[in-house]
Amino acid sequence: MEINYQETTADLLKRIDIHKQFGGRDIDQWMVDLLKPSGDSKILDVGCGAGKQCFLYHKYTDGRAAITGGDVNEELLAKARSENARLGNPVTILPLDFNQRFPFEDETFDLESCCFAIYYAADIPFTIGEMRRVLKPGGRLFSSGPMPRNKQIFYDIIREATGKAIPPMPGSSRYSAQILDAMKAVFSNVDVHIFENPLAFPTVEPFLDYTRASLSEDRKLWSSFFQGGDEFEKVMASIARAAARRLAADGQLVMTKVVGGFVATR
Repeated sequence: MEINYQETTADLLKRIDIHKQFGGRDIDQWMVDLLKPSGDSKILDVGCGAGKQCFLYHKYTDGRAAITGGDVNEELLAKARSENARLGNPVTILPLDFNQRFPFEDETFDLESCCFAIYYAADIPFTIGEMRRVLKPGGRLFSSGPMPRNKQIFYDIIREATGKAIPPMPGSSRYSAQILDAMKAVFSNVDVHIFENPLAFPTVEPFLDYTRASLSEDRKLWSSFFQGGDEFEKVMASIARAAARRLAADGQLVMTKVVGGFVATR
């Protein structure tokens, strides 16, 4: 299955920043508390983007773990390499396409992660199979992604503003079903953990910033809503009006992120 999607770096980083500003919980802390990576482990982060998870593992293990991060987006990899250089190059950063055979030997890593990316795989069983192949026996694969109840107010306001049905999102439509099933098919044990993080917006502006970044980043998924800049701005104006009405009625806009964390053990 081909996913018609391409990350837009600035928009992705904008959404991450909004999560930090307005979120009530820290998903990074939740992840490391859940995984507790050890300093003597070899770790691979697939779809590492700008390297956030890699540097989190580096900090958590006091620089003792051997960490590798890979991604297909060269713009994001450039950011990861820049931060890596600032830290003294403790992480191995390389190009990695999870739709191709991984450039690693069998049973190489103790811990592997793929955060908010795995549901864009063209062939899910193949990608999950590659992740399992490069894990040592007893090694763990951690994946994260949106669950069906994720950020309901975001979709509710867009539906109200446009009168259109929300297109299927690769994350919430594939993650809790296809990804989980594929992991259960090849791993001896898969545990499901849920992380909920309410983002409380006291004004319309940060919600609109998030919405603008989200629609722009995932623009190919929203092609039935707008074509080109003029249509995009008309949609945003309608969303702004709908969000203002919701804010006036509720006093704030609370968008709850509902994330699944699947931990598979080989």
